Amino acid sequence: MYRPPPRSRGLPSTVKRFADIILPLALPKRSYTYAVPDELAPGIQAGVRAEVPFGKNRLYSGVVERVHSEAPGYRVKPILAVLDEIPVVTGRQLQLWDWLADYYCCTLGEVMNAALPGHLKLASETKLVFHAGFGDDFSGLDNDEYLLAEALYLQQEITIDDARKILNKKTVVPVVQRLLAKGVLSLREDLQEKFRPKTALALRLAEPYRSDPELLRPVFDELEKAGRQVEALLAFLHLSRERAFVRRQEVLDKAGVGESAIRILVKKEILKLYERKVSRMAGFEDELVEAGALSDQQRRALTAIHAAFREKDTVLLHGVTGSGKTRVYLELMREVLLQGGQVLYLLPEIALTTQIIHRLQRVFGADVVVYHSKINYNERVEVWRAAAAGKPVSLAARSGLFLPFQNLQLIIVDEEHDPSFKQYDPAPRYNARDTAVYLASLYGAKVLLGTATPALETYYNVRQNKYGLVEMPGRFGGLQLPDIRFVDLREQHKTKQMQSIFSPALLDALKLALSNGEQAILFQNRRGYSPILECQLCGWTAQCRHCDVSLTYHKHSHRLRCHYCGYQQETPAACPACGSGKVGLLGFGTEKIEDELKLFLPDARIGRLDLDTAGTKNSLTAILNAFEEKRLDVLVGTQMVTKGLDFDNVGVVGVLGADQLVRFPDFRAGERAYQLLTQVAGRAGRKHKQGRVLVQAWNPAHPVLQEVLRGDFTGFMARELNERQQFQYPPFFRLIHIRLQHKDEKTALLAAEFLATGLRKSMGKRVLGPVQPHIPRIRNYYGQEILLKLEKSAAVIQSAKALVRQATDVVTAQLGWGQVRVAVDVDPA
Repeated sequence: MYRPPPRSRGLPSTVKRFADIILPLALPKRSYTYAVPDELAPGIQAGVRAEVPFGKNRLYSGVVERVHSEAPGYRVKPILAVLDEIPVVTGRQLQLWDWLADYYCCTLGEVMNAALPGHLKLASETKLVFHAGFGDDFSGLDNDEYLLAEALYLQQEITIDDARKILNKKTVVPVVQRLLAKGVLSLREDLQEKFRPKTALALRLAEPYRSDPELLRPVFDELEKAGRQVEALLAFLHLSRERAFVRRQEVLDKAGVGESAIRILVKKEILKLYERKVSRMAGFEDELVEAGALSDQQRRALTAIHAAFREKDTVLLHGVTGSGKTRVYLELMREVLLQGGQVLYLLPEIALTTQIIHRLQRVFGADVVVYHSKINYNERVEVWRAAAAGKPVSLAARSGLFLPFQNLQLIIVDEEHDPSFKQYDPAPRYNARDTAVYLASLYGAKVLLGTATPALETYYNVRQNKYGLVEMPGRFGGLQLPDIRFVDLREQHKTKQMQSIFSPALLDALKLALSNGEQAILFQNRRGYSPILECQLCGWTAQCRHCDVSLTYHKHSHRLRCHYCGYQQETPAACPACGSGKVGLLGFGTEKIEDELKLFLPDARIGRLDLDTAGTKNSLTAILNAFEEKRLDVLVGTQMVTKGLDFDNVGVVGVLGADQLVRFPDFRAGERAYQLLTQVAGRAGRKHKQGRVLVQAWNPAHPVLQEVLRGDFTGFMARELNERQQFQYPPFFRLIHIRLQHKDEKTALLAAEFLATGLRKSMGKRVLGPVQPHIPRIRNYYGQEILLKLEKSAAVIQSAKALVRQATDVVTAQLGWGQVRVAVDVDPA
């Protein structure tokens, strides 16, 4: 564990000073000792960054872990520069880093690399890019800044190494930081990950009416016979008196007219339609509103949470979809803010939770900041500093755990079951939910885990009396849970009733919902048009060159793509193996659902939400806004449609491929299927009336599907926990998963067998494998997997981790195995 260092300024001036530096690299030692030159001694302290040389001609900015006078016994290199006047990393953060490195079996450098935003870990190879918006006026820059700005203006992109040569200085990071702050340059990674603000369609008066509204009087005379246009214009004028900007959807809702009325007013140049940026980062512009009155159930839940927090530090809030958990969060947050504390609100995927962001900002205004990996440099700096200064509310994805809080009192983990809270690659492969519990212990804070479908581990901790439990079994306003029905695909195909990939029951439900002015969501957890292209004569299938998987056909681009490495190729008209023209598609994804649905519902406005459509510029927010504003009738999507969406007009939800969820070869498949199906069903009938859910399945009698149908959470948990205990899986046993990869298949196998043999000498039957993964080769790397099943004993687990660290070092040190990749995943999700 990190221990606060002695104050360096208390050391006598005659004593030689040293500093232990953490570097953002996967290195065997936790930190490296450097000499502190006398001229830098006054500014050196734990938590500040220092620029240091490492290796051959490489410079890095590391974090000072400790300042001391203990000579290491070998010649040390000096620190080149101290980059901060005050610490950027607190003592508690260093304790968290230490815990993560130890618990998740990785290096401290890997944790640092994940924890710090890019601008705080500049290295020799970091690329600097000229910001074209700055222009060519460098008159306000000093000499060093001018030289770098001029070089960037001419070359557009340079590395920090290039900057050193230009300025003929060993350390240029302070100059780079000043230019970043002035907007002269950006980091390459920031440009790639720049956050895209949400936009909304808004209306305003066109000129000359905007400048002189009195000119509208004759316009009303002209529109006398166009009643709907008059209603739309009156609705706009009424709303424009109440708020700074008027959304188009608000006018449509208030006037009760169709889009054509707005379209004609825009065409007549009376109104102007424009896109209004609703930035998630900027200060909130609208007037703050009250959160709304608590229902009886919400008041009872709040009282129960307070009581549970008096006995437990972590409480599970188990509320059905639509029960109003967010309103309870708001009340708890308000209480913390009144005490001068800070709240961390964790969400599984920040981009898919625009509604929650807006709701929090409407209540707490500028007290809310948003933090995740896709915001740009200036925003990261602002949020980092704001958290350090005591900003009350931080809304974040899992990376928000690394912010430098001062007075953290409450952590809310919303949708705590979501697998997106688990970091997979690179290390540290941490679970944000579990890390939040440890982080709260460092601050003496409380943790509230909220979900409609708790993770088995969380539910087990409740049963073991480790966590408190508060339940919200009813929907807000007394609304009914959705009516779930299964469609037996075997029976439908046997009687030849299927219409392409849709059952008559699903199509009838969709048509009825649309005729009633309602919307619908269709869920299929597979993107693309079809996952397999196969020759019907010889059995050839289109395979990826770099991975052992079939290529997925995408109709929009008429290309075959690999969803693992990104490889693409043209779609062959004939079989490359036998020359036959009988090449057909098997299976279906979201793209095919969208395409086929247009044939059966030609008048419906259909949108698609998956990685293909949500990965382009502004497309994600555009799709969500269009559905929210009722410009789309049907939304087809992958599991994205199950997360954080609350639309008040969804009458029907359809699930087209339920079987593939429960058939996946993973011990968590049943749990994930139950969670996904329950969550997507909860999108139906959220506010006005009971919704309908139709689930198409080949085996509706499957236990998990039947438990979803009955809403039998208790029965599902009892059966699943019994199976987990019987087969020695979490939460009764602990798992450590080890993945080895190499470009040579034989080398990967030999290295894995060597590692497994070494582990078995001490751990015996606890070691399973090595085995080939279900996808043997990905990106030209062949894989082998080893699984450790460990009883829940702290001594056994710590011993296992130490052995794994030692054994992996031995493997990579063997002649010819230096390029073997070894990834250790503690508590794999």
